[in-house]
Amino acid sequence: MLFTQFFTRLSLLALILLPFASFAQSASNDAVPQIWQMLDYLATDYAGAVDQGEVIDAGEYAEMQEFSRIILQRLGGLSDQAEKPVLISEAIILVELVGEKAAAEQIHKQAHDLADHLLLAYPMPTSPEQVPDIAQGASLYQVHCASCHGVTGAGDGPAAANLNPPVIAFTDIERADQRSPLSLYQTITQGLEDTSMLSYKDTLSETDRWALAYYIGGIAYHDKLEQGAALWNDNTLARAQVRNLDELSRARADQLASVLGREQAQALTGYLRQNPAELNEALHGIALARGRLQASLQAYQYGDKQNAVQLALSAYLDGVEPVEPLLNAHNRPLRGQIELAMGAYRTGLSRGADIALLSEQAAVIDDLLVQADVYTQGEFRNDATLFIAAFTILLREGLEALLVVIAIFAFLTKANRKEAVVYVHTGWILALVAGVMTWVAARYFITISGASRELTEGISALFAAAMLLSVGLWMHQKSVGDRWQVYIHEKMSHAMNKRSAWLLFILVFVSVYREVFETILFYAALWVDGQGHVLLAGIVCATLVLLAVAWLLLRTSKKLPIAKFFSASSALIAVLVVVMTGKGISALQEAGVLAVTIAPMPHLDWLGIFPTWQTTIAQGIALLLLVMGYFYNTRLSKAV
Repeated sequence: MLFTQFFTRLSLLALILLPFASFAQSASNDAVPQIWQMLDYLATDYAGAVDQGEVIDAGEYAEMQEFSRIILQRLGGLSDQAEKPVLISEAIILVELVGEKAAAEQIHKQAHDLADHLLLAYPMPTSPEQVPDIAQGASLYQVHCASCHGVTGAGDGPAAANLNPPVIAFTDIERADQRSPLSLYQTITQGLEDTSMLSYKDTLSETDRWALAYYIGGIAYHDKLEQGAALWNDNTLARAQVRNLDELSRARADQLASVLGREQAQALTGYLRQNPAELNEALHGIALARGRLQASLQAYQYGDKQNAVQLALSAYLDGVEPVEPLLNAHNRPLRGQIELAMGAYRTGLSRGADIALLSEQAAVIDDLLVQADVYTQGEFRNDATLFIAAFTILLREGLEALLVVIAIFAFLTKANRKEAVVYVHTGWILALVAGVMTWVAARYFITISGASRELTEGISALFAAAMLLSVGLWMHQKSVGDRWQVYIHEKMSHAMNKRSAWLLFILVFVSVYREVFETILFYAALWVDGQGHVLLAGIVCATLVLLAVAWLLLRTSKKLPIAKFFSASSALIAVLVVVMTGKGISALQEAGVLAVTIAPMPHLDWLGIFPTWQTTIAQGIALLLLVMGYFYNTRLSKAV
């Protein structure tokens, strides 16, 4: 019993904190920046130690071996996360590859992939809070760096002659292709052990270090600025590569080359590093989705399947999802078609489908996106559209949570378990409070990505479905024969009452918080300055409708005989189990966790019915469990 209470409370805490996981993790693993820096350094400098399986610099190679072992050791010291064993396995492979004197391309890929996976498991700040001042970076370079690295960055400063190892030449374009502003920032911040590169963490402010990193990162590309400007202004594929400062801070020309080709990747990288303010004109919404869809196909053609899948996922989560409320208000079936088609396209990429088939799918999706783009233009962002969107979002999301709360509340009233009602009220009230906290955190402290949002929705929906399944079967058990009378008159222990009350609290909280979480993020996307009163009007009207529905349901439940009430409640909850199962699986598909395989089914997302085999099979299993429970309860009642 104590274990059950502990587990349910722990599960609740995990669901509350899931959207804020990146914020919490980043504060608890101080070694992550150093590990990331060593991975970046190893990926960049390994080519100077080994060439075609032969050691060309024994000292450099020894350092590469030492770094790979230190990376493995420090990964083992990080706090436990689900991804930690995978990171350690990847680090072991890296140690083995270095030991085998593998090709530089293999080391680049393994080290950079491990660095990317490290940031996913243990997030840390990866971008400046404001646009770097490149002129300030240039000035700081002459004061702090030119004496060693040279006035032009060629590694020929007056103090460089006596330094061992030699200083880096920032004009080396091949080396620059391997580095991001983030990697340069980390080097400036942390310094490099056993070299003349000292830490500037206490010498320069964070803003100055970012400005210096951006300036240094653009030195090798100075002669490509004109070409880069033309790409940024005229090439949609190029503009789709970088959306914000975080992406630019982590971008490497070597990485972008799988989509743009080496020369264009260098030109774009150099231009944006010298002109980061240009990101104010970056693509957003449907335009971003179209560009990243094209980029994903291009990356797949270059053989970079991993990047292709990530770009395709970003096309939906960063491009389509923010404008979903507008699409739903104008053309919900079109939004459903896009969601389904993009999910199937991602699955094809992951499974290595033929490029001809993927090209056809991408063309179909692009046509759908062109149709959707019409509904995101200014003429469609009128007061009527905003009101309808605000009204329908709250009504649709709120109704699911309301049905769960009313069913449980009415049940407790019928069963004369009024002492447990407080748990229900506490559950939905705390869910509303947690929803407001989510909005505040997303607005002022952290960014809740599309993937985190869908993951939170998916896990919470499946969690609620599992709990509703047990509650529904239990209610049905009390509805058959005279078992409800036995239950009503049964004297339960105080401990059992408390345990069951806590379970109901968890169920109510999770069910309501899931809907509040999605609704708040939808409203954040809908918010337009000057139209707040329209959004508020839609919310108020939907709230009034929900209150009317709640009153009607409560009044109806009071008039039902208790046996019929148990039957009706168990039937309602059974429907909600199937609905939430479908929505949970669909959310995990949108997050890229599960594949999408088209099935000949209707698309009724408000009922949790999606035309994919994954959602259909999951709902079939839930339905099978419900039927089995029904027959078991019926047989049990006859045996009594």
